[in-house]
Amino acid sequence: MPSSFAGQYPGETGLEKPIGDIIREANNLSAEQVENILAYQRENNVKFGEAAVALGLANQDEVLWALAQQFHYPYANQAVYGLSDELVVANKPFSDQSEIFRGIRTHLCSSVFHNRDKRVALAVTSTEPGDGKTFFAANLAVALSQLGGRTLLIDADMRSPRLHEVFGVENRSGLSGVLSRRSGTNVFRRVNGLPSLYVLPVGIVPPNPLELLQGQTFDLLIKVVTGKFDYVVVDTPSASKGVDARVIAASCGSALAIARKDRTRTERLRDLLEPLSRGGINMAGVVMNEY
Repeated sequence: MPSSFAGQYPGETGLEKPIGDIIREANNLSAEQVENILAYQRENNVKFGEAAVALGLANQDEVLWALAQQFHYPYANQAVYGLSDELVVANKPFSDQSEIFRGIRTHLCSSVFHNRDKRVALAVTSTEPGDGKTFFAANLAVALSQLGGRTLLIDADMRSPRLHEVFGVENRSGLSGVLSRRSGTNVFRRVNGLPSLYVLPVGIVPPNPLELLQGQTFDLLIKVVTGKFDYVVVDTPSASKGVDARVIAASCGSALAIARKDRTRTERLRDLLEPLSRGGINMAGVVMNEY
């Protein structure tokens, strides 16, 4: 292998290990195969990874994994960890959709998660089921975890929980058990492939979710987890299911609403936002879901 191999990939100067070396080692490429990739790269003015894919010596998932390794960026290969297609930030971290989540993450880090002396949680809600609230909360939590800080995603939608399915975590015990004081240990689930991310699922769906949320235990839980985790995101029921989201947001201290393009009605969104604002909750904004 030529000594100039390490400098063949554009933009890799100063990085710990070139992407070409990572792909070569992961795919056990021979010196001849590497030479073929480099020749294709020079002839077609493409990146090393693109050349390897074009020649059939690597696939796109392997290139993404190599990029993630190069930049120390958590990447949960969907084929390996079996995460839901909804987790675009985990499965396709360099896509345009993931970039949008990173932009929102930047805004929230300066507007919600900036005060380390007074940490708050972020409640994510919407007006109706199907607005993309759970999709948003899950991907935002992944994006926050990729900063390296310990991140907790709580499923507080005790009417129609879905986060355990999205992340493929065990759901025999969770938030409902904590709030009813039936279980309080081993309820945080670590997500495979995303070492900084934890999920607190609902567990058994209770018959009295609002009463559990209005008790002092939920307030105490939020205070405890915001002290132990760098970022806490809470998925809530939609406003059409009742006042659960309002109660949850009051405990969290901050909220963000999801509106769906061509679906969410302005008056329904106003009905959701006004009580939250009057309750002294920090409104982080409204996100329009176009997907």
